[in-house]
Amino acid sequence: MRVLGVDPGLTRCGVGVVEGVPGRPCTLVAYYVIYTDPADELPTRLLHLDRSLTDLVAEHRPDSVAVERVFSQHNVRTVMGTAQASGIAVLAGARAGLPVQTYTPSEVKAAVTGSGQADKAQMTAMVTRLLRLSEPPRPADAADALALAICHVWRGGTRSKLAAAADRARRGGAR
Repeated sequence: MRVLGVDPGLTRCGVGVVEGVPGRPCTLVAYYVIYTDPADELPTRLLHLDRSLTDLVAEHRPDSVAVERVFSQHNVRTVMGTAQASGIAVLAGARAGLPVQTYTPSEVKAAVTGSGQADKAQMTAMVTRLLRLSEPPRPADAADALALAICHVWRGGTRSKLAAAADRARRGGAR
């Protein structure tokens, strides 16, 4: 399974692509950080994110997209920009006809480090180790996007199978 993970941000949007199967180490395909200029108007910034993510989805042809779920922060301005970037990431996956799954930061931390309370340094160290990289992915936005992709490989397949089984049960038959 090839997964494109997105750590949404309006100024810095991390993107990581990995391949793998549940229970096995993942392999790095690529990682990026998409930057937008804070001096630009919001529509221009969102359009740049949309074009960049659409291009990366077309280039890497993932099987699914994993996006960090926006959580409440004290800084409303920051959370609004993150939510807008998140919407663009979800749209890029949906436009390509891909399944899109969102994960909270604590879900990703728990999947990758075993602790939902892991800090940035622990996350980056585990991503580096799990992908067998010679050096940590930089900046942290890229490491976070890779962690999302790893989380989805390890947990998303199970989630999808459970959802499909539940859907079949609701429809009255197994397939």
